[in-house]
Amino acid sequence: MHIAADLFGDDAAPAVLFLHGGGQTRHAWGGAAATVAGAGCLAITMDHRGHGDSGWSPSGDYDTEGFVEDLLGVIAQLPSPPILVGASLGGIAALHAAGEATTPIARGLVLVDVTPRLEIPGVLRILTFMRAHPDGFASLEEAADFVASYLPHRPRPRDVSGLEKNLRRGDDDRWRWHWDPALMARWDPERYDVAEGERVRTERLALARRLRVPVMLVRGRSSDVVSEEGAREFLDAVPGARYVDLAAGHMVAGDRNDAFTDGVVSFVRDVRSR
Repeated sequence: MHIAADLFGDDAAPAVLFLHGGGQTRHAWGGAAATVAGAGCLAITMDHRGHGDSGWSPSGDYDTEGFVEDLLGVIAQLPSPPILVGASLGGIAALHAAGEATTPIARGLVLVDVTPRLEIPGVLRILTFMRAHPDGFASLEEAADFVASYLPHRPRPRDVSGLEKNLRRGDDDRWRWHWDPALMARWDPERYDVAEGERVRTERLALARRLRVPVMLVRGRSSDVVSEEGAREFLDAVPGARYVDLAAGHMVAGDRNDAFTDGVVSFVRDVRSR
């Protein structure tokens, strides 16, 4: 599987590996990665399989195991274990990789608005957004209008050129999200099974209890994906974990990038000083 990544900072510095959420690309971390690099780290942002410039699975394999396999493959190319910063899907992959490992694969773990307990209405809202407009948009302006309707708490940008990093232009001149359409076959809201969801939550709580590295949970206070109850359940499973609760939605880094980045830099410095 070909994985695309950007590197910021000194190649010889300790690495911080950023893992974006489902439907996003590595460019979601641009500001945070540059700041972390400025703090003396090698910041790496990668696209998950099926996203951005990374490869698409020919078999439509977008189960958690595939994302974990890719993550471990990237970590294996680094000279020493990195600190992992994962949002949503990226956090799930990081939790599985770190919790399942028999030897440490990371020096620290930052989970961004993701815990073993996810609020299903919030998850389904994200999937509904992702499944909308399968035929794409006639222009970047049209895409920006749609994003603004999904994120009404954020001002709509006047310059919409930044969306080009998250969209790809087809031969028909229409703009479509930069992910493999097969993702939506795997992430079908109608396939959600309550019993399976509870099994997964129990499994991920067990993985959380196995973590033996410094951990920080960053939650968006107005998130509809991670509740305060879900955060407290995770913190009970990981005694000593740091908890940051920001006035933000599920997309914490996009809503409060400065505060989010300050928290990550502080955590990274503490881990490196140990």
